[in-house]
Amino acid sequence: MNKIELFKKLHESDELLVLGNAWDLPSARVFEKAGFKAIGTTSWGIAASLGYADGEAIEFELQLSVIQRIVDNVQIPVTADIESGYGHNDETILSNVLKVANLGASGINIEDSMKGATGLKQLSDQCHLLTKIRGALDNNGFVHFFINARIDAYLLNLDPLNETLTRLKAYVESGASGIFVPGLKHEEEIKTIASCTSAPLNVMALPGLADCDKLKKLGVRRLSLGGALYRKTATLLEQCALEMLDSRDTSILFE
Repeated sequence: MNKIELFKKLHESDELLVLGNAWDLPSARVFEKAGFKAIGTTSWGIAASLGYADGEAIEFELQLSVIQRIVDNVQIPVTADIESGYGHNDETILSNVLKVANLGASGINIEDSMKGATGLKQLSDQCHLLTKIRGALDNNGFVHFFINARIDAYLLNLDPLNETLTRLKAYVESGASGIFVPGLKHEEEIKTIASCTSAPLNVMALPGLADCDKLKKLGVRRLSLGGALYRKTATLLEQCALEMLDSRDTSILFE
């Protein structure tokens, strides 16, 4: 079984897939050593670690180089967060998706929020794009490559439940392998959304949304850390730096 097939199977397991979101090779290796079964890149974390803001401010080739370094040096499946695709037209986005697949990644996240504008992409436009992506992947031998279609209605607070239910059905019919709904956190709404699709539901870890066993019972199949661990790591670094400077004592490094 290759990594693409393995990654697909991980979503069909009885166990909730907890995805470690890495921003560089050292963080990816930590997740692998800890026993995570798959790694996702975090576009937010990659951008921040290189001094950029999130939101496709970083050049795609730079994002791609980080993804490649991770894929080439871990043994577990890697799925890449490519935001909205880093392109102003479908042809560029398709090219970028195939670049990720050709690196040896097992999947992508692709979101429906608009870059450089407010709101969600037109439903028909995003469905058309997903259909093109699925076709291009299949035609190039990546039949089970996992397309995780991200719906940003909750993040943007745009009639989130109804918008999500409308879009998830359309996205799956257009070729999405799974549905990712960051910002979704209310238990009843999680159950409703999970029950309305046979595709694996992915949510993002949030305060109050962290219990893997409870999430599994609600119907969630995949949990992402997003940029949370990067932010926690950066906060710890800042706290240590301030404490050393204030105390004139470096013993905190060895505690």
